Amino acid sequence: MTTNASESSPVLFSVANGIGLITLNRPKSWNAINKALAEALLKSLDECKDPSIRCVCLTGASDVFCAGQDLVEASASSPGELGKKVGALYNPIIKAIKELEKPVVAAVNGPAAGAGANIALCCDIVIASDNAYFLQAFSNIGLIPDSAGTYYLPRLIGWQKASALMLLADKLSAADAERMGMIYKVFPQAEFLQKRDDLTARLAKMPTKALALTKQALIASLTNDLTLQLDVEAENQKLALMSADFKEGTQAFIEKRKPNFIGA
Repeated sequence: MTTNASESSPVLFSVANGIGLITLNRPKSWNAINKALAEALLKSLDECKDPSIRCVCLTGASDVFCAGQDLVEASASSPGELGKKVGALYNPIIKAIKELEKPVVAAVNGPAAGAGANIALCCDIVIASDNAYFLQAFSNIGLIPDSAGTYYLPRLIGWQKASALMLLADKLSAADAERMGMIYKVFPQAEFLQKRDDLTARLAKMPTKALALTKQALIASLTNDLTLQLDVEAENQKLALMSADFKEGTQAFIEKRKPNFIGA
């Protein structure tokens, strides 16, 4: 295992068995995002480009995922400064998650509000503890949803439900989020860490190149028409066919054994 942060850091980052674990670490502030946390999160996401890391897991310290923007810091900033922060820090976080050529799992271990909820929802797989909830809290303080919330949430659950959740700022339980198709699965709190570790360990042993190409194709599908998407599938399939993992997968199938993917 490697790590690059002390327990007092706003973000903890460690690597073990091909899994990069990023933990938002301001539990006394419900892991709220201040400038230091946002910069540290971006740094950790950049380190996850290392090809030895085959799966990334984003979670929160204690029993909270992330409360969104740190309102104490926000109250001391001018509107112009806060507006710049969205462009300079929040938007790059979303882009960094989507551009990583490996799966990113959001392990929502507790409340996820505002930008915290939307950062989770832009990840490739979202799991949640049954004590978690999701809250589009922006209208409660006179703001609009950011961190790609207006992009991803309507595509996940439909226009009407997304609009209502954002305008009314209703709290949504993890169970209801799963039923709506907003997230992948909910697990009991007592089992959550083990389920998280099982899922990320499974992904870290899968054909990483193929997963990255699948991720890229899914992202392209959000804006492509059918003809363009078929072209993306054909091109990405060509790349997958040239991978070492495709050769290993087919050989393992012929030999009736489990494949040993190396992620290349």
